[in-house]
Formats: sequence, C-alpha cells, structure tokens
Amino acid sequence: MMTTAEKALDQAQGPRHALDEPLIEKRTDAYFVRTREIAQHFGDSRVTYAVFIRRPVVAACGLALRWLHNVAEQQGFEVECQEVYPEGTWVGAGEPLFYLTGSLAALAPLETLLLQKLGPVCVAAHNAYQMAMALSQVPFLAMDARHCAGYEMQEQMAYAASVGSRAAQREGATGFVGNANDATAGFFGLDHGLGTMPHALIGYAGSTLRAAEMYAEMYPDQPLSVLVDYFGREVSDALEVCRHFPERAEAGEVSVRLDTHGGRFLEGLDPQTSYAVLERYAPGTIRRYRSEKELRYLVGTGVSAAAIWRMREALNEAGFPKVKIVASSGFSVSKCVAMHDADTPIDMVGTGSFLPDSWSETYATADIVAYDGHPRVKIGREFLLTKLQERQVL
Repeated sequence: MMTTAEKALDQAQGPRHALDEPLIEKRTDAYFVRTREIAQHFGDSRVTYAVFIRRPVVAACGLALRWLHNVAEQQGFEVECQEVYPEGTWVGAGEPLFYLTGSLAALAPLETLLLQKLGPVCVAAHNAYQMAMALSQVPFLAMDARHCAGYEMQEQMAYAASVGSRAAQREGATGFVGNANDATAGFFGLDHGLGTMPHALIGYAGSTLRAAEMYAEMYPDQPLSVLVDYFGREVSDALEVCRHFPERAEAGEVSVRLDTHGGRFLEGLDPQTSYAVLERYAPGTIRRYRSEKELRYLVGTGVSAAAIWRMREALNEAGFPKVKIVASSGFSVSKCVAMHDADTPIDMVGTGSFLPDSWSETYATADIVAYDGHPRVKIGREFLLTKLQERQVL
C-alpha cells in the first residue's frame, strides 16, 4: 500500500502533468529542439546524461523523475534512470544525482523542463534539512506558498521541505510536521493544511482577544494559536487571551504566535533590555564575537531570541507555563542556528525561508557523457566520466 506521501507525489505529477510534445517544444530552449531535428535527420543516438548541481544539496529528484517518466509514457519512448543517490541523502557539489539513458531525439527537448523541476527542489530540501537539524527538537510548519511563483513552484517547495525533513528525522530531528495548504499537505502525510489565523483576522475582529473568541467559537475542537503582534502589544495581548481561556491554557491548547515586524522591538524591549533578557536565560550567548546578522537574530528587532525568551518569561510569571510559543518571520538556516545557540524556548517554527535565497545556486546541469556506449564529454567535465565508470552505467 502506498504511503500518503507517495500518493501525493503520484497525484502531483500524474499523467495530467505529462506535457504533450508541441507544448514542450514551446517551453524548451530552441537549440534542444533543433538538436532533436538534426538527430532525427542524420540518425538517432543512444545517449547517457549525467545530471548534477554545482553546490551541495539533498537529493529531491522525485517530482522531476516522475514528470520525465510520465512524458516518456505519453510520447511512447523508453528511458532508463539510474539514481546515484537515494532520495533524501546528501550530495556533494558536482556529484551526479542520476544518469539518464535513452534516445537523443526524445530526451534533448526535455532538458530545459527537467532541470527546472530539479535544482530549486534539491537546494530547498537541503535548506529544510539544515533548519530541522539546527532546531532538532522543534517542529516546523512550511508556510512558503505565498512566496512561490505559482502553483508549480509551490508544489516543488512543499515536496522539498518534506524530503529534507525526512532526512533530518532519520537523524532524530522532529522536522516539518505539516504545511499551510491542503493541495500539498499529502507530502507531509496529512489531508489538510495547518494554521489558524492571519493578521487580517485580527484587523477584522478589532482586537486580538476578539479574534481568538471568534476562532474558538467557529473551531471549538481545534487548538487555539493566536497572533499577538498586530497592535504591538505582544505580551499584553497574549496574557489577555490566556486569562480569557484559562482552562485551555492550562491544558496546553493555547499557543501565541510571534511575528513581530523587523522594524520594531517586541513590546517592552529595547537594545539594553534585550541584552538583559539573554543574560538572564542564556548567559554567555552574546559575550563572544557575533556578526551583525547574528546579533540581530539574538537581541535585535523583530522575532529575536530575546523576544521569545521575554514572552516565555511573561507567560510563566503569569501562571501559564503550558502555553506554547510559535515563532515565525525570517526563520532561515542561519536564524535557526542562532536560536539554537541561545537555547531559545520555541515550541514550533512557521517558515517559508527554506526557499533558496540565491537563485543562481539552484542551477542544475545535464551533460551527455556517452554516445552509443562510447564515453565522450566536453573538456572540464571529465569528472563525470569517472563517476560513470565507477558505477558501470555503460
């Protein structure tokens, strides 16, 4: 029986996504189409491609390969794929992810679209893995969809988070437990997306407490996670909500989500008090050298380590030690590392920052390394032949 994630992959890149030949021709680079026409005219060749990325990644090739096999089935040709690295394993810079063998005329027009579905996914999976390992005991929620350029990227990034997360889970991390929309929830073994309220609901309700009341009335059986930064009264509004729902707070069914804007400090904090908070709860964290970026994560504006520690302090002092803290806003790999250094009391991270930051790092490449069984590759890529011969693909 297929797992939920396997079903989601099957649905995501099913036959409806296997583009027909005319549409592929319009979307691919013209020189690949011309290569196909030349090969058809002068005689086809059985070729082997090595597909790789120039930076370290986590292998997340499932969507790309599922698409390729669907196209092959729809267009009536065969392709052999030898995966060098299992899905979810670390891959060094320049290491071939997989080898493809088949007709040059059939495969040449597919290179552009295949690489589009590969590089960004592998880099995002690597980022998700690194984040999950940095905060290994903290569950993550993928909130990337709003930052994606359309549904295809949304699908790719959700898949990447699930693959990177499972890699971290194999090493003992909690990883990503879900995402924020139904369409890609299956990659995380769920039927529905997770999440409670956006800032728009707070504005609609007119107060943080009223928004919490509305949500609790509409969804009484669901845990209550409340955004508390809308009015710049994170601590005050969080405590007001907890005092209104004391039984739920005591049962651990209430969470406060910090999403404080990077242009201001959490309520009651400034640079001096932020340093003091960390000295109380994570002494020594800021005594050694820190870069400007690290200091911002630790004691700066927005959702800093000091801000989270201050919220935990206020909740505990008010008698709400079981109320959870959800942290969001810019939780990248480097921010997660800083939070770990400060032993920050985070109960969940909501993030879209596993998306690749530098798009040039996502460029995947495919080189033909053999023609009709004879090794041949352009100068500078001879290392691909070595790997080819080691794995006896030919």
